[in-house]
Amino acid sequence: MLKGVKKFFLIAGQLSEFSARYFREVFFPPYEFKEFLKQCYFIGNKSFTLVGTTGLIMGIVLTLQTRPTLIEFGAVSWMPSMVGIAIVREIGPVVTALICAGKIGSGIGAELASMKVTEQIDAMEVSGTNPFKYLVITRVTATTIMVPTLVVVADIISLSGSALVEYLKGGVTFQLYFSKVFEYLEFGDLLPSIIKAFFFGFAIGIVGCYKGYTSTKGTEGVGRTANEAVVISSMLVFILDFIAVLVSDIFYEL
Repeated sequence: MLKGVKKFFLIAGQLSEFSARYFREVFFPPYEFKEFLKQCYFIGNKSFTLVGTTGLIMGIVLTLQTRPTLIEFGAVSWMPSMVGIAIVREIGPVVTALICAGKIGSGIGAELASMKVTEQIDAMEVSGTNPFKYLVITRVTATTIMVPTLVVVADIISLSGSALVEYLKGGVTFQLYFSKVFEYLEFGDLLPSIIKAFFFGFAIGIVGCYKGYTSTKGTEGVGRTANEAVVISSMLVFILDFIAVLVSDIFYEL
């Protein structure tokens, strides 16, 4: 028990120091724009299909599961507003972030861990290249920007899936469905979800880079690094979401 607590605080301290180094170096040259754009493309392109498919299924399943209950209470007309608020506020950002933690976080961790154990990072330092700038800052920044973008995409596809169910089951047109969604959906619902998506993206990127950049134990550590990156980043997503909900609740009460 004591050993586990000690390990937790050790990782938390090292991760905080790693994050502080990111903020110290991100604003100063050299700027690796080409690598940054490349990472944005890879992160967005490789995750789009999975995120889109999950969003579509999420919207369809949520509507199919909720519709019978609303019909029983004679409140089926509330379906668009209920699904819209649930997806935009909570389900869309969290589910998308967890998908990205599993796909992007593990990918970054495994990639950097492989470069670490094969001494490619050491070779970059010897050649005069700043590996932290080239490998860490570009990936963390790209993840921070692309995760909110994927959240917006997932929200749109998820609402489209819900609208499809309503069209097939209740004859509700897409135009009427989305007009009902935006009638009850406010800017105050969208803004917090996008803001916390940026924090989700940063957490996923920084954890993946930290675990990969500090990987040890040779090739055995590559698989362990990928696994730990997913676990830690997923836990951080839940913790950050909990904090965001508390802050939003306090803000609304004021």
